[in-house]
Amino acid sequence: MVEAGSRHLDRWDRQAPEYDTRTAGLERRFLSASRRWMGRRAQGTTLEIAIGTGANLPYYPDDVTVTGIDLSGGMLAEAAGRISDADTEARLLRADATAVPFPADAFDTVVATFALCSVPDVEATLVEALRVLRPGGRLLLADHVAGDWPLRLLQYAVDLVTVPLHGEHFTRRPLLVLRRLAADPDSAVIIEETERLGFGIIERVHATTLDS
Repeated sequence: MVEAGSRHLDRWDRQAPEYDTRTAGLERRFLSASRRWMGRRAQGTTLEIAIGTGANLPYYPDDVTVTGIDLSGGMLAEAAGRISDADTEARLLRADATAVPFPADAFDTVVATFALCSVPDVEATLVEALRVLRPGGRLLLADHVAGDWPLRLLQYAVDLVTVPLHGEHFTRRPLLVLRRLAADPDSAVIIEETERLGFGIIERVHATTLDS
């Protein structure tokens, strides 16, 4: 679930064994529905960015093959324990989301759920995601984002604690970054659908790359 900068990795590694237990209530109330949304759209060979403890694994269709990357070895160890309980074929790799170690056009789907809140560079991560997508591929994003006013004021206050502590942002909007990339005349990405839930704090994005 995280792909934080290197100075935060020790913290994510330490909390990895208890992470799912600590976030179980949040998962049930706010996150699991977006994982189901993602699972209905994922297809083919799929790259999951910042796979964390592997919370998405039960939601992938049986015919999807998943490659999950994360910088946290502790999180990947927890995800490895989930693979045997999932029907989806999956492999895990320690890698940086801003420098994905795969060639262009390698995947049918790229997924990032509740991950872009913690990557060091959202734009660099999205550029890499689009690079490794095949023509006609799908980019599926879900994250907590800057919500409606006045809730956003509280989120800015939370950022003052969470960003320096473990690199998690509550006021980002990955969709705005993706729209900027899509507006480039040389871009091959089309934003197909977006939706915001829960006073605007959860945002889902389904984009595709142009089929050649």
